[in-house]
Amino acid sequence: MNFTDRWGLLLILAIGIPAAAEPIDVMEARVFQGTRGGSLPYRLYKAEGADALSKKPLVLFLHGAGERGNDNRSQLKHGVARFVSTESQSAHPCFVVAPQCPSNAKWADVEWGASSHVQSVTPTEPLRLVMELIPALVKELPIDVKRLYVTGLSMGGFGTWDLVMRQPDVWAAAVPVCGGADDTKAALLVRLPVWVFHGGNDNVVKTSRSRSMVEALKRAGGAPKYTEYAGVGHDSWTRAYAEPELLTWLFSQTR
Repeated sequence: MNFTDRWGLLLILAIGIPAAAEPIDVMEARVFQGTRGGSLPYRLYKAEGADALSKKPLVLFLHGAGERGNDNRSQLKHGVARFVSTESQSAHPCFVVAPQCPSNAKWADVEWGASSHVQSVTPTEPLRLVMELIPALVKELPIDVKRLYVTGLSMGGFGTWDLVMRQPDVWAAAVPVCGGADDTKAALLVRLPVWVFHGGNDNVVKTSRSRSMVEALKRAGGAPKYTEYAGVGHDSWTRAYAEPELLTWLFSQTR
């Protein structure tokens, strides 16, 4: 513990300010076993007050490439804290599920630096398991099936697009951050509320990936929201998940 951390802890003890809960501390570690084999580690936050008479929405969070592995904790590094914070849960109680993709796999079979791609016929193995996991959770927990939301960053941004294109009638809203999609399938999502984020100077996933998908959605009759951060590189997720209106917008969407 460095000086700053020690001073912060002493201040909390001295004046009674509650320490902010970390996702690792409030999200249950689980492993999902697929019906056709395979397994997927994930973390689950259970919404308080949820029961059969008061079902709560669910947020699926898809992490980026740097958080792949099997420790069932690295996927909580970016973004998840916004959804499980005391403040957010007080205003928008929800279930939060954060699966972890294996090191040698992807949420979507995509070359991240390419200018475009064609969606694969079948989902990747990790995404297939995610597609099995969500209905299993709906069966187990008091989840409002009309308010299923998905978001993800970078590799998870691609995964977000890929997932909703495969299940356009399942999800109530999507928030892809610095990802990309198969523009030719934009018509599948014209009725889906989408808020897209990207950095204007992203040299990992081209900014044009989000721009072109947003334009394709508009041409198809959709009305996506798009926020581009001028001068920002690949890490647009820090600002995206801190957007003051993000949660209000997201949780207002119903299928």
